[in-house]
Amino acid sequence: MQQPARKLGHRHTIHDRDQHLNWDNARKPALTAAPGDTIEFENIDATCGQITAQSTADTIRTLDFARVNPIAGPVYIDGAEPGDALKVTLVDFTPTGWAWTAIVPGFGLLAEDFPEPAINIWSYAKDFKTPAMYGPGAKVPLKPFCGTTGVAHAEAGQFSTIPPYATGGNMDIRDLTIGVDLYLPVRVKGALFSIGDTHAAQGDGEVCGTAIESPMSVVAKFDLVKNANLKFPYFVTPGPVSRHLDGAGYFVTTGINPDLMAASKDAVRGMIDLLGRERKMSPENAYMLCSVCADMRISEIVDQPNWVVSCYMPRLVFN
Repeated sequence: MQQPARKLGHRHTIHDRDQHLNWDNARKPALTAAPGDTIEFENIDATCGQITAQSTADTIRTLDFARVNPIAGPVYIDGAEPGDALKVTLVDFTPTGWAWTAIVPGFGLLAEDFPEPAINIWSYAKDFKTPAMYGPGAKVPLKPFCGTTGVAHAEAGQFSTIPPYATGGNMDIRDLTIGVDLYLPVRVKGALFSIGDTHAAQGDGEVCGTAIESPMSVVAKFDLVKNANLKFPYFVTPGPVSRHLDGAGYFVTTGINPDLMAASKDAVRGMIDLLGRERKMSPENAYMLCSVCADMRISEIVDQPNWVVSCYMPRLVFN
């Protein structure tokens, strides 16, 4: 597909009408940009407006999952060829000041433990500097990022936006925030970049399946690295990423099992039990809090036959 060249350094806008619900390398680009350009992606919303600040658990029961996790784009990058890397740097977020976290039946790490829906509606300061209050007795520092960031597949056809792929997608890496340089492996001419799933904060693992999900607009800058030949995405951070919640230490629970998934489940179950004992939280509220601020870590993966997964809950959220 031949696209007209553009001058460097332009700023563009992609409106919410240019959101879609699958990766497809046959999709017509919403716009063409050049390396060095920035783009504002307007009004990204993880459920296409199905959840509002007035929603209740009953809203979760009636969600249309065919309209979940839209992505904005695609963007054709002049000069991008298979084998190159697309460098993406988030520049800014324009938040709405409200968000939601939910337990969705059939979804999440502990889906078998939580068959009923639940929801927490958040209100937060738009400068992201004030921790957001969590009704059942906690406050969560904010760190906005996009859960879904990627480029088109080499293969023809439509691919769901729910899982991650070697081309990026729904990676849910909470450290892909402002100032971080993400490098995506280009698989098709023009790269065909899209972005979505804006979060105000998340724990590593997003264990209940949702973070602090907040409608936002986001600005990203694009550059191109020729002949990078990446197999998977990688990123470079400008500073520390693991110390943002460590000021008061952690509660840490573990799971030990020859299966990493089983160990992960047991670590989270242990934290849910601990929060029930120590903070008098219901299992549902504890599970959602784990999803938005607890970090899952593989603590040991060499001493076979059993592996250790740990769940780190920052104690400062209770201060």
